[in-house]
Amino acid sequence: QVQVVESGGGSVQAGGSLRLSCAASGYRYSSPIMAWFRQAPGKEREGVAAIDNYGITRYADSVKGRFTISKDNAKNTLYLQMNSLKPEDTAMYYCAAKPGYGLPASPLSRYNYNYWGQGTQVTVSS
Repeated sequence: QVQVVESGGGSVQAGGSLRLSCAASGYRYSSPIMAWFRQAPGKEREGVAAIDNYGITRYADSVKGRFTISKDNAKNTLYLQMNSLKPEDTAMYYCAAKPGYGLPASPLSRYNYNYWGQGTQVTVSS
């Protein structure tokens, strides 16, 4: 049974930083492709960043240059370093995973991912 568990959310002031972590367990073979999504109240869940087993990444335009996604394939652990946080980054952040090696055609589409964590809240105050 595949499980995905996020940690590291919290509250910060605008301009601050946070680091999210996500541990995926239950994969028998290759490390999964993983991604971060977020959902603010009243809004659709949107893709933030994704990374495959080759280290290829994809970012949403809104976070480029501020967020960095990384993954430890040996530990099946995903990270999201968030710098220069803005109030509009406030959301529940979700980790997602899917089997595979390379990024799918739409790596920031929620419909590509099979497994989801429960989410961790990030709140950025102005």
